[in-house]
Amino acid sequence: MANADTPFGFKWIGNLNGSQFAGGTVKCNIPATDGTATFVNDAVKIAGSADADGVMTVNQATAGAAVYGVVTSVHMETQDSLVYRAASTNRYVYVKPVMEGDLFEVQEDSVGGALAATSVGLNADIIVAAGSTTTGLSAMELDSSTAATTETLDLHIHSVVVRPDNAIGTNAKLIDTFNNRQTANQVAGV
Repeated sequence: MANADTPFGFKWIGNLNGSQFAGGTVKCNIPATDGTATFVNDAVKIAGSADADGVMTVNQATAGAAVYGVVTSVHMETQDSLVYRAASTNRYVYVKPVMEGDLFEVQEDSVGGALAATSVGLNADIIVAAGSTTTGLSAMELDSSTAATTETLDLHIHSVVVRPDNAIGTNAKLIDTFNNRQTANQVAGV
């Protein structure tokens, strides 16, 4: 059975230390000057400033950029608010800071070929794509064509998700950690 092509960004699933939730979320601001829409499960980086209330600003991470965390939700300003942060709007988002050992599920893009079982232990970059304005979910994926031992790549591949709706091959869902974090040293791939 073929894997469904359903990118969803980075879904936090646990920590290597066995904890079910390692830490809470941080309220962050994405200012109206940021022209990129941001979605739930998008990786974000610290923008280097704060809003008028002192709330740290973040923006969507790009391939190769160190990641601060992953958006878990968008603050609902009103009942009819969008489920994502539209481009060029001032919105608060809640971010799960990426801690050492945090495990995330992500789909590989399979462009140039799907990853093989021997890719476990390698590192790879992320692919940034516009998320769904219907579901509010990210479309970020693991860039399968970048899998290598290079320590500066964004992600470290731990395993393939083991469940009936997933198999090694095109659009496989993988378990990874962020190798390139704004709050930690980088780790070489094996």
